[in-house]
Amino acid sequence: MKKQLANHLQKRLDEIVGKRAAEDKKIIKKLHALENRKAEIVKVLAEGKVDSRETVKDQDHLKYRVHLKYLIKQSDSFYMEEEVERRKACFYKGEQIDDVEMLIDFQDVKINEEVTKESEDLLEQSRIHYTYDRLNAVRYAERWWNDYNPAYKKFDVDCTNFISQCLHVGGAPMRGHPNRSAGWWHQYKNWSYSWAVANSLRLYLQNSNTGLRAKEVNDPRALRLGDVICYDFQGDGRFDHNTIVTGKDPEGMPLVNAHTYNSRMRYWAYEDSTAYTPNIKYKMFTIIDDA
Repeated sequence: MKKQLANHLQKRLDEIVGKRAAEDKKIIKKLHALENRKAEIVKVLAEGKVDSRETVKDQDHLKYRVHLKYLIKQSDSFYMEEEVERRKACFYKGEQIDDVEMLIDFQDVKINEEVTKESEDLLEQSRIHYTYDRLNAVRYAERWWNDYNPAYKKFDVDCTNFISQCLHVGGAPMRGHPNRSAGWWHQYKNWSYSWAVANSLRLYLQNSNTGLRAKEVNDPRALRLGDVICYDFQGDGRFDHNTIVTGKDPEGMPLVNAHTYNSRMRYWAYEDSTAYTPNIKYKMFTIIDDA
């Protein structure tokens, strides 16, 4: 009986995945954003995977992931954008009564401490020389965009942790241990706020004069592979999300990879994101090295 129910639920899940409603606001936002770029979705592939199932008072609650692949045509070029949605469906006596995306509040981060200019002054020292290997950083971002490297701690809101890993694999040197409020560093059971908190990494990139350093740019076209974009979705001055540049579209605009809402080769502006608001602000940083 349990096996029959599981098979039935999987069948219903497959139907849900295959029937992404045209009225879905997220899809409409994506289509409008693509139209503004003179791009279009040529084909969509979707695959669902059940994460957990719970039965409560004759209702089956299903948590599942949908891996979406969009083949996008822009000018005479094609590229593949990917993202993973985490969703929750509810069934009553085999009939679907609800199916919603599980949203994450980027601002609901327990750690409020941030890197400050005063903390950075404590680390004033001779220049730490390094060369940033952008190709290695991008390779890492491609390998782990939808997975989690066991060498690092995984966070519920994992976007900044993921970007920090990419930067470190690219050769950016850690510094500041064991002061969590200063520098940029990670050990499996301990880490700086700048390593894992979006707003703290943004402040670090603005203030750092040694080790990992960056220069703010205003034109997204000026970003190179391996550079970082920070997002303040509410426009309130506290940045919520970070991505890494892993490609460029035919117009020279960045395409990015990210965690939390795992995505690959996503258009940098995030206009199709459920977190997007008209007040969104961006900070764009190109990594400086000694090459």
